Amino acid sequence: MTPLPTILVADDDRSIRTVLGQALGRAGYQVQSTPNAATLWQWVEEGEGDLVITDVVMPDGSGLDLIPRIRQARPDLRIIVMSAQSNLVTAVKATQRGAFEYLAKPFDLKELLSVVARALVAPAHEVDKPVAVTPQEERLPIIGQSPVMQGIYRSIARLTTSDLTVMVSGESGTGKELVARALHEYGRRRGGPFIAVNMAAIPRDQIESELFGQERSPGAPTGRSPGRFEQATGGTLFLDEIGDMPPEAQTRLLRVLQEGEFTTVGGRAPIKADVRIIAATHRDLRQAIRAGTFREDLYYRLNVVPLRLPPLRERLEDIPLLARHFLALSRETGAGARRLDEGAIARLQSWRWPGNVRELENLMRRIVALYPQETISSDLIDAELAEPLAHEVIAEKATVEEPLSDAISRHIMRYLTAGREGMPLHDLYARVIAEVERPLIQMTLLETRGNQIKAAAMLGLNRNTLRKKIRELEIPVVRGVV
Repeated sequence: MTPLPTILVADDDRSIRTVLGQALGRAGYQVQSTPNAATLWQWVEEGEGDLVITDVVMPDGSGLDLIPRIRQARPDLRIIVMSAQSNLVTAVKATQRGAFEYLAKPFDLKELLSVVARALVAPAHEVDKPVAVTPQEERLPIIGQSPVMQGIYRSIARLTTSDLTVMVSGESGTGKELVARALHEYGRRRGGPFIAVNMAAIPRDQIESELFGQERSPGAPTGRSPGRFEQATGGTLFLDEIGDMPPEAQTRLLRVLQEGEFTTVGGRAPIKADVRIIAATHRDLRQAIRAGTFREDLYYRLNVVPLRLPPLRERLEDIPLLARHFLALSRETGAGARRLDEGAIARLQSWRWPGNVRELENLMRRIVALYPQETISSDLIDAELAEPLAHEVIAEKATVEEPLSDAISRHIMRYLTAGREGMPLHDLYARVIAEVERPLIQMTLLETRGNQIKAAAMLGLNRNTLRKKIRELEIPVVRGVV
């Protein structure tokens, strides 16, 4: 009879050891548990256990510090790290020191059991050599402890051990560049440069020379003007707002990603592209592909690892932490101490935050600059949120003054212009209709908080027709979103 796998559990919290012991026992595992690091290490040295589950903080040491020792003594022994210190640095440290997985407390027992099952059958190459990178802890690059952010941290931690191309998507203000910088600063290429390029900010006729460099004209001093690809050699190239890249530059970028080399504008000698590519966009690139404004083959080259950043309204539990963080930053610049009362926190969590984290940061900075009081109340928050809201209403009224047909005409003209510049156009009628349908249905669902019966009534559609449209247009439906 095959012996049951033995799980070694180390955590100084007795209640957690008890819960884990019961759950793992019911799942068919043997469990040995201890409140300290010394006993865990003794068991490992004696060859006991098939899997380790360890907390980070224990009375006599750190679970993170044990990981390299365990990996050296028993390379095939999988390690799962759990921690109440649920931040990016802890996730990165655990992953890069050789942990199989990192789980933030409190965690879901079903998820833990799933991770345990995967760890026990994972091939050895999945837990290869640890990466010798030490994250700096002076300043956390990304703030948040919500479950959705824990998933982001785990993804970033895994991606720091490779050079895979990453596509970061999310609304404006969600922190896409912060994620790109974290992937660089905690990754293998941290010793090289981090070069950021905003594709939307470069004049259309200069994008290719900006990216790939340009040979100097005859009579000019020898050499060439290096582009961003060359400047980022050995490091990371961050292509922000990739959805705004014009068709001709998309073609050249695709060629670079396929061949691993490029030529300068006007040049002939190939140059090796020794960079890691991280792209970002706030646009729906699948919709852009359907509209014929973004190449599908380029999308799949860039979207090797997709990473979606949630808008702030999907991580309301992080708002107090973020607001206090921004107030602390203001205090470091010479401003007095500020605190948020409970009413202010509730008011912040009830706002929709169209500008996401950037909007919250600007609000905290504005309050510190304009108000001397130490305690920030809900009335003060309301007063500051009222003025931006008034501006939004004015802007909305100004927008409504333009007939919808004029706006659509301008949009169609962009398609036709792209066609003249070499982007293949087909099914234009279906594309334009889909572009109108998608935001109409999406915004109606948002208005009804995901209630499809109400949305169908508002749209004047049969419910089955609405469901079909949602599937065809790949519209996400979230119930209860405010």
